Amino acid sequence: MEKNFVEELRWRGMIHDIMPGTEEQFQKELTAAYVGIDPTADSLHIGHLVSVMMLKHLQAAGHKPIALVGGATGMIGDPSGKSEERNLLTEDILRQNQEGIRKQLKKFLDFDSDSANAAELVNNYDWMKGYSFIDFAREVGKHLTVNYMMAKDSVKKRLNGESKVGMSFTEFTYQLLQGYDFLHLYQNKNCKLQMGGSDQWGNITTGTELIRRKAQGEAFALTCPLITKADGKKFGKTEKGNVWLDPEKTSPYAFYQFWLNVTDDDAVRYIKIFTMLTQSEIEELVATHQEAPHQRSLQKRLAEEITVMVHSKEDLDAAIKASGILFGKSTSEDLTSLDERTFLSVFEGVPQAEISKADLQGLESVTELLSTATNGIVFKSKGEARKMIKGGGVSINKNKVTDSEQSVQDFELLQGKYLLLQRGKKNYFIAKITD
Repeated sequence: MEKNFVEELRWRGMIHDIMPGTEEQFQKELTAAYVGIDPTADSLHIGHLVSVMMLKHLQAAGHKPIALVGGATGMIGDPSGKSEERNLLTEDILRQNQEGIRKQLKKFLDFDSDSANAAELVNNYDWMKGYSFIDFAREVGKHLTVNYMMAKDSVKKRLNGESKVGMSFTEFTYQLLQGYDFLHLYQNKNCKLQMGGSDQWGNITTGTELIRRKAQGEAFALTCPLITKADGKKFGKTEKGNVWLDPEKTSPYAFYQFWLNVTDDDAVRYIKIFTMLTQSEIEELVATHQEAPHQRSLQKRLAEEITVMVHSKEDLDAAIKASGILFGKSTSEDLTSLDERTFLSVFEGVPQAEISKADLQGLESVTELLSTATNGIVFKSKGEARKMIKGGGVSINKNKVTDSEQSVQDFELLQGKYLLLQRGKKNYFIAKITD
């Protein structure tokens, strides 16, 4: 085997709990291991990345990764780490979500090679859809006692009053369903390990117990820590919600900026977890960063590595160029090279005013554009605009305005519908031109 998989995860800080015998199992033979993903959306978000990276390291160490998309369990909802029951999804939506997830996983795992450790994608709906309740109760339910199931933390927390809604029977059976997934993969794919976040330990060990009792087999469990930020807040959330892998949900620029803006402490942890850089490369990067933390070299490398892995080198280059537009020196050519999604992402939150094409054509000068036509968001009066133009403090589309009587028609619309107005170095405004 190319690497010691468990050792690789250990130095990266990616092991929370590991069942005795797991490391020996990897040393003994090529081993299949799986991670479950509930398809509650048509894209993964960065909260999923830890378990996906575990699968990536598994394959790099010569073992076989299995990604289980939970079409059946996604119809129920896992109670682990949640205080309330979530909405159930229809089969059509679940299938659509699975297809989106499949495309994203292909960027991390090799599904196409002929080797024994090629990755595989499975869907538990395929083996659960024909299972009757009576059959499940007879063949699976009888092997685990209610006492055993009640002892799980995810169940105890819900029953001990942390939630006003209690816990439905549907959710209570979730660990049996997840346990059966493990049994099915053990029997049909020779899968001997399940991995997940530390909040999954109870569900995973239910599976190892079911395998022991029903199949007289031995299987293993490995969990990684739940990733938090240095301040203890939930990782992967911004003011707008999740940071998605889908570029339509989170633009590559916003994705790049998320990693670029993590704290020094978080960057040291994240670069081990979310990149494939070696231990010596990371130690060198950390040492360089500590010599000059203000240069944020660690954050830059982290953001570069993960943006290329999730998106592409072209998306990274565009994100770096876009960052320069807002925070550094840039030209009007840099601005016109941005696509609309990136442009709006870079200037998200800046004040906007709408002007019709007819009204724009009727403007006598840029002074009028910068004052009355934009409802005073840039300048309150024409006199104020003229004064700032004379002082060299006004730009349109990154071109300095030198004449207060210059025609608005001299400036080409960005993406055919925007003008970027700038007052001073840091104050931006957008004029959106409508039909």
